[in-house]
Amino acid sequence: MKNGNIKHTDIITFAVSAVIISALILSGSMGKLSLAMASVVFYSGNKTESESQAVEFTKEETVPATTQPKKNAVKNDDITETPSDIKELIEKYTKLFADDKKDGDIKPVTYKESGATHIFQNVRVKNNTDTKPLDIENVLSQRLELSIDKSKPAVLIFHSHTSEGYEMIERDWYACDYTARSNDENRNIVRVGTEIADYLTNMGYTVIHDKTIHDDNYSDSYSESRKTVEKHLEEHPEIQIVLDIHRDAITQNNGDKIKPVNTISGKKAAQLMIITGAEEGKVEDFPDWEYNLRFALQLQKKCETMFPGLMRPVLFSQRKYNMDMTRFSLLIEMGSEANTLEEACYSGRMLAAALASLMEEYTE
Repeated sequence: MKNGNIKHTDIITFAVSAVIISALILSGSMGKLSLAMASVVFYSGNKTESESQAVEFTKEETVPATTQPKKNAVKNDDITETPSDIKELIEKYTKLFADDKKDGDIKPVTYKESGATHIFQNVRVKNNTDTKPLDIENVLSQRLELSIDKSKPAVLIFHSHTSEGYEMIERDWYACDYTARSNDENRNIVRVGTEIADYLTNMGYTVIHDKTIHDDNYSDSYSESRKTVEKHLEEHPEIQIVLDIHRDAITQNNGDKIKPVNTISGKKAAQLMIITGAEEGKVEDFPDWEYNLRFALQLQKKCETMFPGLMRPVLFSQRKYNMDMTRFSLLIEMGSEANTLEEACYSGRMLAAALASLMEEYTE
């Protein structure tokens, strides 16, 4: 994906099923949420023959790629608490990368109103379309056509760019011999998807998290992920919300890497960006794009109301990215490659809490 001169870049075969019963009390502006029993289902597809574009961490030969993420993301009473598996990774990589040499700077940036073309209350949007006027207030006034049954799969989470990863330790510079791409779901975007799925599950919703690797052949990522979404929609037609979870990559001309970040409840969080599209120009066969836009703005408002400063402006543009498959399909960028995994997972929990709050308004 590209937006001006900023670059946006876009697991491991096994199946896991889990039934989780827990109670979670969220403090601050969220109040207390009473959580019920639910289930989360994980799917993993087979890799293609080509693995040339799914690069492992260059210093990670000692950790098996099939290691399963610890099931601890949902056990924290405090949403700001770092899961223990990520604490272990931070400790490990702090030692492993102790002799790294600086090759470039990581610049923290907190996106606020800059770049937004439309603002209404706490909702900011960058409208990159050529022919679609936008009235945020009017769009927000339109009720979503959602009807959620908690006993059935309502949310599908997947990753078109499955191998996208993060910095493992916090520092204000990067080393070129480290690559933020890996098929190890302990450390890449799948780990963030797991955080989102686990929190939604503990909030009473039934979630499918598909971990299929779609980017072994990078140019085919979206056509491959489309097959995955089609399969799940056929098996579970009750699925309504479909989230393609990514992370961004923003590199300036001087080589600096941009880290979208904000401090929320005293803890650094990766800022998120919702991408929603429109049928315009070369984008065809996307007749229900306005429904997706409505969902995007409702979710943006909920996130910013519950966690002010979590969101970058919504990107509304001539794009489709498989968002034509349901009326509640979005692509969400969870920070960038310069953010840490810890920051992205924290933001994943906040996104899940906000999404659950929004879905509660449409639950049977």
